[in-house]
Amino acid sequence: STEGKDEASAAENTPPRVPHGKVGERSSILCSGQFFFEYLVVVSLKKVSEGRYEPRISYQFPKRENLLKGQREEEERLLKAIPLFCFPDGNNWAPVTEFSSETFSFVLTNVDGSRKIGYCRRLLPSGRGVRLPEVFCIISCLGCFGLFSKILDEVEKRRQISMAVIYPFMQGLRESPFPAPGKTVTIKSFIPESGTELIELTRPVDAHLEHVEFQALLQRLSPHLILHIFASAVLERRLIFLAQELSVLSQCIHAVAALLYPFTWAHTYIPVVPECLLDTVCCPTPFMVGIQLRHLERVLEQPMEEALMVDLCQGKIIRAVGDEEQILPVKLQNEMLMALTRHNYNNNMLTSEQVNTLVSEAFMHFFVRLVGHYSSHIKWGRSGSGAFQERSFCKAVSSKSCRRFLKRFVKTNMFSLFIEEAEKSRIPPEGNG
Repeated sequence: STEGKDEASAAENTPPRVPHGKVGERSSILCSGQFFFEYLVVVSLKKVSEGRYEPRISYQFPKRENLLKGQREEEERLLKAIPLFCFPDGNNWAPVTEFSSETFSFVLTNVDGSRKIGYCRRLLPSGRGVRLPEVFCIISCLGCFGLFSKILDEVEKRRQISMAVIYPFMQGLRESPFPAPGKTVTIKSFIPESGTELIELTRPVDAHLEHVEFQALLQRLSPHLILHIFASAVLERRLIFLAQELSVLSQCIHAVAALLYPFTWAHTYIPVVPECLLDTVCCPTPFMVGIQLRHLERVLEQPMEEALMVDLCQGKIIRAVGDEEQILPVKLQNEMLMALTRHNYNNNMLTSEQVNTLVSEAFMHFFVRLVGHYSSHIKWGRSGSGAFQERSFCKAVSSKSCRRFLKRFVKTNMFSLFIEEAEKSRIPPEGNG
């Protein structure tokens, strides 16, 4: 429906201005010490005509009252957009007897650039005979995929007993403070016939990796391909990822965005594109989007500017600009390639946290080598404001290929946002008075 399309576009296509950090990090700062989540909603499919179903919210917790006008408008917009992202695959559904539950997430960008994350579990309600899947969606401004997957496991377990058992669990969660990195919070929850359970939710020590599963990327793409994608993302190009499963799309796109740390992707970012928003791929501005493989024909027919298109199921590039191999400085590119191939990440000898740390370190090392000297090129005025000296910063790099890359990288939005923040934070290195 066009109305749905407008809501989804409004929620998604405002270019966010997020300070350096990972996707959603600004929100984590704003939300620390606040609730785990803002809403739990259940999205069900309602029949609108023969063979056509429309996703609608059938349950919402908590119900909000006494909202100010601006808050109410934002809430209405949010609640209208959610169903489209919970069932991005369109209206053609049929009741089924079996359905493997799947977990995925989406991101909604507010007008002020802050982001909310929807953590979804799509499942078949318990029962007999044919029935339609429904989605339990937790909306939070906190980026922590592992933690929310565990919460959704608990929700699914309770759903098999009854909807009524979900409410006290979510209420208990809502009353608990979000734990600091590395800390645990314990939720007491009563389940009929099982008694009171204690559920421990632990947050990873490294907060910038808690929304990430690099393994998802490494299982599907070769190290060479990952570097082509990274090179395109670093220059803020258009990136389209294709896969059958929503979980694969959302995991892989979050992983690609996390490779940019300590920089942030600050453009259109839609891990799972609803069918009604497929024309996003015609955007002349940078974007990072995930599209279900069955829409490939439609996407290829769109009048599209240069983009990198990656098939995550086949592990191959469908469309490229052609210069991806030449973007990154050769020496640094080879170092990253070695780091990615050094460990056989798919032999299950490493935990997912170890994989995350090793991959993240390789890409952070790349940025440290290239831009680690930025702070000594901020000139501080008497008033305490800083001014970045771009020319001297680029000149300070001796390698020609690194300098060539830097001259392109300093023009990106992500670098500008990073430097803007640095110019505000008056903590000059020693000797740089």
